Amino acid sequence: MISNLAAAELLGATLAQADFYPRLPQQRRLYEAARTAILLQQLSAGSKLPSTRNLASELGIARNTVIAAFEQLAAEGFVITSTGSGTYVSASLPSTSQPKRKLDGNAEVVPETPPNGFATLSKRGTQLTEFAAGTRYEIQPFAPGDADFSVFPFKLWQRLQNRVWREARPDLLDYGQAGGYLPLRRAIAEYLRVSRSVKVSIEQVMITAGTQQSLDLCALLLADVDDTTWVENPCYWGARRIFESCEVNLHPVAVDAEGIAPSEADLATNPRLIYVTPSHQYPTGVVMSLARRRMLLDLAQRKGAWILEDDYDSEFRYTGRPLAALQGLDTHGRVIYMGTFSKVLYPGIKVGYLVAPPALVEPFKAALYDLQRPGQLMLQAALADFIALGHFATHIRKIRQAYGAKRELLRKTLAAQLGQSAPISGEESGLHLVVEFPDHVDDEALARLAAESGIAVNALSHYYLEPPVRRGLLVGYAYVPAEKIVYYGKLLAHVIQAGLRR
Repeated sequence: MISNLAAAELLGATLAQADFYPRLPQQRRLYEAARTAILLQQLSAGSKLPSTRNLASELGIARNTVIAAFEQLAAEGFVITSTGSGTYVSASLPSTSQPKRKLDGNAEVVPETPPNGFATLSKRGTQLTEFAAGTRYEIQPFAPGDADFSVFPFKLWQRLQNRVWREARPDLLDYGQAGGYLPLRRAIAEYLRVSRSVKVSIEQVMITAGTQQSLDLCALLLADVDDTTWVENPCYWGARRIFESCEVNLHPVAVDAEGIAPSEADLATNPRLIYVTPSHQYPTGVVMSLARRRMLLDLAQRKGAWILEDDYDSEFRYTGRPLAALQGLDTHGRVIYMGTFSKVLYPGIKVGYLVAPPALVEPFKAALYDLQRPGQLMLQAALADFIALGHFATHIRKIRQAYGAKRELLRKTLAAQLGQSAPISGEESGLHLVVEFPDHVDDEALARLAAESGIAVNALSHYYLEPPVRRGLLVGYAYVPAEKIVYYGKLLAHVIQAGLRR
């Protein structure tokens, strides 16, 4: 029976392999390493595994990472944990996980485990789970796209929610059949008219569970399987996942200094959907020019395409006034506008909104109710009060000022360390900036080096659907205490400098 030390060495050797699930977080990699060793009987039934503390020390990783991996193994029946005794390999493995053996001459051969470890997924499921994007964007210093929800007014929010619950309105316990809570839809319509120049009536506003659900609804209702969908290249990974799950044909269109830039070859196609982030292109940070906006609207009208405008972080513009939404220029009703409260309040609120053109209002409301059963009317009622009483506007002003200060401090710190070797762009708005690299630099390798230092940054090249045109790192500044910006900024700069010297 294998010893604790040998078990730690076995798992450590597996994790040291560069091609062993390189894009998965360490918790998942450890789980996969242990699971594979158990299935191949390298860790035999009844073997005692090292304690989480000892294994973490041997592997040089956080103990919480080991605990999480062990908990997943226990939940799936691969190991048994006994309080005061330790963790042991289960004597009876889950039947669906045991590899069937066959004889090849005199040797016993174990069939290969499926590449992603999921033996029963469809082809679509396999494709979607291989990317595993969400697990890589954990809350750490410089994770792009994450808001600093530690500054959220918790006590105020609790009072508003308590007031809603004290009213004990039975109608707020239902799903919500009219596209969401009416006072919240009214508040959103007023906010969008004033702050984003959106042409909107209350009837056009629908409350969703965030941008992902809004995109899913659009793809399901407006496109069929294999219909062409234009997406910006590079593209927001969440939108890409939604479109792939709906099995539309993704057609990447290059982004330049003015936003999405269709070539002659692109114009020869007939998109059914066009997904864009015109106010702050994700991930490059480019703002779509007025000329490009008008071109896109004319193109959509000529080709009968629907433009999906994702206005995900328009509240965070630090120089000049926020630009008006693309939807406000639309005279043909071809733009579906969507936004989210996850960036300005807190991610787990999972409340977004969609503004449908008048012709699509009724079918969208029907589908929202029939397919997605939205609910959460109590939460929506509290949010409506939060906006109506002026707390929302106050909160946005507060965090915009705080993020602007963090952005400037991070920009100065990186610029002082990196100089002209790695230019910085995209810092005028949003929640991240981009540190750009020469074409020969492996930005994915640099992102992994940063992760080893406890810094979560994302490689720009990872967002391309085709060979990348630009390389760099996305560096978020919202979810970092202001007093630690300089420390982590210098640490990241040292990682970048080391990578540029290679």
